Amino acid sequence: MKYKHVIWIVVLVLVADQALKFWVKTHMSMDQEFIIFPNWFRIHFLENPGMAYGLEFGGNFGKILLTLFRLIAVVLGFKLMSNLVKSSYSNGLLIFGSLILAGAAGNLIDSMFYGMLFSDSNYYQVAQFLPKGGGYGSFLHGRVVDMLYFHLYDDTLPAWVPFSGGKHFIFFAPIFNIADASISVGVIAILLFQKKLLHKKDSAPEETVVATPEQTA
Repeated sequence: MKYKHVIWIVVLVLVADQALKFWVKTHMSMDQEFIIFPNWFRIHFLENPGMAYGLEFGGNFGKILLTLFRLIAVVLGFKLMSNLVKSSYSNGLLIFGSLILAGAAGNLIDSMFYGMLFSDSNYYQVAQFLPKGGGYGSFLHGRVVDMLYFHLYDDTLPAWVPFSGGKHFIFFAPIFNIADASISVGVIAILLFQKKLLHKKDSAPEETVVATPEQTA
């Protein structure tokens, strides 16, 4: 696998991520949702100023710090991927590493530029792209657009369930985006299959040499 393949993976994920975010931002008001598959998949528009899956910390300072951290991580990520390619690491590691890098870059674009490119989204109107009066924020102050909502279970738990029986329960409530999913797939895959992925292509298990009677005589 060559470095250009890494770039292609990153570009393809970025195009899909940004295209969906752009459509949601310019066609949906805040908290609006479309049901794609009843009872388990919806497009639900939310924005968050912080981390993946709607997490956040530190207010305005935390937002700037997180954006700068993402920027440094993406720059170092491209350098790391280049070194992994040159060192002939497994294709699996390069693919999943590319997914992590693409996801980080996707949310970085939101954080850096969306505040300047879009008007504010609210519950009554849809945001405009490149509004005359300027965007809702400045450089590094953009909010990340989330929309994927897979609520696999949204109901009252049976009474026999310990501790939570009879209570309303939503399984997998976070709303996320393609970039978040790309990061999660890459990280989980590397953690699960690290023994198979974290090696170089030309590396092979050392062979045990068994001496024959003639060699030991």
